[in-house]
Amino acid sequence: MKNSEKLTIKNSHLEIKITKIGAEICNIKDQNGQEYMWQGDASIWGSHAPVLFPIIGALKNGSYLYEGEKYSVPKHGFIRNNENMSVTDHQEKSITFQYKYDEGTLKDYPFKFEFNITFSLEGKALRIQHEIVNHGNHEMLFSLGGHPAFKCPLTETETETENYNDYELQFEKTENSNRHLINNEGLQNGKTAPFLENTDKIQLQHQLFKNDALIFKDLKSKQISLAHKTKGKILTVSYTDFDYLGIWAKTNGDFVCIEPWLGITDNENTNGDFKKKEGLIKLEGNKSFEATFSITIH
Repeated sequence: MKNSEKLTIKNSHLEIKITKIGAEICNIKDQNGQEYMWQGDASIWGSHAPVLFPIIGALKNGSYLYEGEKYSVPKHGFIRNNENMSVTDHQEKSITFQYKYDEGTLKDYPFKFEFNITFSLEGKALRIQHEIVNHGNHEMLFSLGGHPAFKCPLTETETETENYNDYELQFEKTENSNRHLINNEGLQNGKTAPFLENTDKIQLQHQLFKNDALIFKDLKSKQISLAHKTKGKILTVSYTDFDYLGIWAKTNGDFVCIEPWLGITDNENTNGDFKKKEGLIKLEGNKSFEATFSITIH
């Protein structure tokens, strides 16, 4: 990521920093100065917590069709790495960023959108609230998601060294779910593989991600925690408003991404018709849509 101004919100429990470029959470620190976010080592993966809109993942051949016209937006959409985010409100415990359509965006995404994202602190929880406004008269199509990368292992001191394998992800409910597989271009290949079999845990190990993200479409849980196997829960991501969940890391990266999604990467067999893209939100003209997830530090 390019060097970006960092804006701060804080309360008596947490201090949060968010980059002006792309509105990415880059620091979550507690009263003791413990950092919970991946610090974006560019030699491994240079992001912290990309905001995903109006697509998630990749488009087949990098483009889509809408009403007979061909358009293109980058992987994960155009909020990520966006240098034109405006700050519309900034208080001690909250901040709101905005990005609105213009003649340039209409060439890539033919909808009159307004995108607002608000970060607010409530005790030990950081709420990430998204508001999408359709300023057009016609139905607007979009996906929306989060991609926060959490530091793992959390601590390394002279007296104690933790390993990635000391950590696990804990679901709020016992799950039975297949992972949905993707090809080398990051597209769904239509195949699934058994993964969660009557369990509420995923043991973290780097090789989990050798074939890219773990993608789940039918989880019962709406909360997932990063936990140390002996010390207990570190943080919890709650995502009631989101249908899909992605879990991802680089195989050489000491982090794990917990990604709530409304929408998903293209299927390799798609004909590119945006109206038929899986998981899209359909928003009527002159209406707004909201979805929130939260990160709670334990």
